[in-house]
Amino acid sequence: MPEYTLETDRLVLRPWRAEDAEPFAALNADPQVMRYFPATLGRPESDAIIARARGKAETDGICFQPVEEKASGRFLGFVGLNRAAPEVPVPDTLEIGWRLARHAWGQGFATEAAMAWLRFGFETLRLPEIISFTTVGNTPSRRVMERLGMSEDPAGAFEHPALPAGHPMRAHVLYRLSAGRFSDRAGRGDDRPHGPGR
Repeated sequence: MPEYTLETDRLVLRPWRAEDAEPFAALNADPQVMRYFPATLGRPESDAIIARARGKAETDGICFQPVEEKASGRFLGFVGLNRAAPEVPVPDTLEIGWRLARHAWGQGFATEAAMAWLRFGFETLRLPEIISFTTVGNTPSRRVMERLGMSEDPAGAFEHPALPAGHPMRAHVLYRLSAGRFSDRAGRGDDRPHGPGR
């Protein structure tokens, strides 16, 4: 399937390249970046994420893709659409997700890139709904979800099956955004990123 490249005012959202592996590994080894994940990742685990993403791009045409700053060409992390794993309570639904390097925080890049992918998902792929989820304590990501117009679904809260019972990050929240709500926000001009953030 074709891989997509999107652009925003400040960003290029593009397919993976070989030169992304090193900065992506540095991102995944940063304890601050990974503080809402079970552990930091070594280079083999980081490279495996890229391999899985490329595999999904081949089968689905989409995945969590690199974010590059237009002005500098610098790798900032990834943002994109991804088919949720079967064990997630909303299977066969695309999720929006992101992970950015610390130097990219606080500048609204995650919101800007995610909004472009939401627009692509609803207007090009004609998806009825897009979801996002994270561990309960991940306040920064939850704020991005809210800025994107997503709403928490309390009934959709779940225990992530990849983590053992009792793990402090096992409890997850689920956020949803329907095509209709996105269209309404776009009609009002509310689909533009506002203010600083992740």
